[in-house]
Amino acid sequence: MNTTRRLSFLDRYLTGWIFAAMVFGVALGWLVPGVVPFLNRFSIGTTSIPIAVGLIVMMYPPFTKVRYEELHEVFRNKRVLGLSLVQNWVVGPVLMFALAVVFLHRYPEYMAGLIMIGLARCIAMVIVWNELAKGDTQYAAGLVAFNSLFQVFFYSLYAWVFITVLPSKLGLQSAVVNVSIAEIAKSVFIYLGIPFLAGLVTRWVLVRAKGREWYDRSFVPRVSPMTLIALLFTIVVMFSLKGGYIVRLPLDVLRIAVPLLIYFVLMFLVSFYMGKKVGADYSRTTTLAFTAASNNFELAIAVAVSVFGINSGAAFAAVIGPLVEVPVMIGLVNVALQFQRRYFLDVSSVDMKRVAVSSVQQ
Repeated sequence: MNTTRRLSFLDRYLTGWIFAAMVFGVALGWLVPGVVPFLNRFSIGTTSIPIAVGLIVMMYPPFTKVRYEELHEVFRNKRVLGLSLVQNWVVGPVLMFALAVVFLHRYPEYMAGLIMIGLARCIAMVIVWNELAKGDTQYAAGLVAFNSLFQVFFYSLYAWVFITVLPSKLGLQSAVVNVSIAEIAKSVFIYLGIPFLAGLVTRWVLVRAKGREWYDRSFVPRVSPMTLIALLFTIVVMFSLKGGYIVRLPLDVLRIAVPLLIYFVLMFLVSFYMGKKVGADYSRTTTLAFTAASNNFELAIAVAVSVFGINSGAAFAAVIGPLVEVPVMIGLVNVALQFQRRYFLDVSSVDMKRVAVSSVQQ
């Protein structure tokens, strides 16, 4: 199966667009002297208004896609739900934290950015990967809704514990910027709470006014490209403001990409194995695997920029997330389909064989 065939034009070449946006931003900042002073005029304190607007717009479309009314579907199979909770909110954060410490303990801001990616569970692109891999769409929607709510209420606490508390326990306190839970909570409310409420209200109002079919087929496809367009806009602005810091880009990208690659592959394989082990069918097993392996890089970028600053290593590390995640996930879609053929019975073929045997016996 050609997995890129069913992706939109923006989705299909997302890695290329992100890299091009990074290069364009750096070139813009270097070659046009007036760009940085001009962008700095639109700032309040350490907050860049263009970046803040870009990040909020980027987060809005995913929340309009969440089927909040189907959240109850997640709770029907408690074993699968329990596994999803453990994989998303215990194994994932702990694994990314461990990888960040091992690979980036000498680069504290990169380490913080990587940890933020691990804490932000995917609520957008996972729908794409799940659909391409023939996962359970309804169950994916339920898990996305659940993860959305969980992030709104607990991301701040998780970020404070994993970025400030745990590093100090490991003797890394001198290398890690201490961040208060209030600072993170403020960022989460602005960049996650506002688009979450906007998406929730939008869905409630438009579904009641126009109907579910119109909403899913007309409205959602119209607003969906806003996420990637806003992401690219944000990256251009961010990298145009980084200046000489980007000189180390090639080596730093590789340094951050290695633990990310390990994380995505390990999370997918372990989650897929555990899903099959608890007796889930292929569609739910692959949904669990992609939900656990994917991350909400939009939220990680937003919080990193807000808490650590535009020019921080944490923001830079967060931007590398989608650059690595997109091609890896497309590759894992093909891995999932291979697993389906190898480890799961094809129910339709079994039914056809039964019909054939029955007709012969008659």
